[in-house]
Amino acid sequence: MVQDGLLQRIGRGKYKVGEGRKFFPEISSHTKSIFKKLKAAFPYSNFCVWNTSVLNEFMQHQPNKFFILVETDKETINSVFYFLRDSVSFRKKKSVFIEPSNDIFEKYIVNEKEVIIVKSLVSEAPIQNINKIETVTLEKILVDIFCDDVIFSAQQGAEKRIIFEEALKKYTINQSKMLRYADRRRRKKDLSNFIKTISNLWQQ
Repeated sequence: MVQDGLLQRIGRGKYKVGEGRKFFPEISSHTKSIFKKLKAAFPYSNFCVWNTSVLNEFMQHQPNKFFILVETDKETINSVFYFLRDSVSFRKKKSVFIEPSNDIFEKYIVNEKEVIIVKSLVSEAPIQNINKIETVTLEKILVDIFCDDVIFSAQQGAEKRIIFEEALKKYTINQSKMLRYADRRRRKKDLSNFIKTISNLWQQ
């Protein structure tokens, strides 16, 4: 029935009526360039590179500033930061910050037009490979928005609820995958309770 489009798999042993639709974020040529140069410089490191502009599809109020997020292993996060910061090709175009605090974000990042933010990639985070680029999944996006109110300050409050509602309505969300990742970020119960207020199809 899944193959015939009558059911969509939303988790281990969980299904929903209707054909599934997977989320594939748009990857710009600049984002591709960043990923390929990082992978060439750090071939044994894990990366997830994406642009927050992909959130516009789900938002009511469109922000006028976007960030390229470069997530990598804790062991290489500092090396990746210095590589991006000191690389002439990147430095001319964008400012680079590493795991910014709320204070740094409000003082500096909000005033920048184009920014690269380097942060730790949580182990076992749900990512996907699109044309040889390791990038974000919708499950990861939603959990990150829920857990991080600094980088995703523009996606909080009523906007956060709208994002979740639109995502659940438009795409197939793997609940098991999302909850595992939320558990890694120690917010599984909070996230599940939040989504239950949005969708009666949500199961735990």
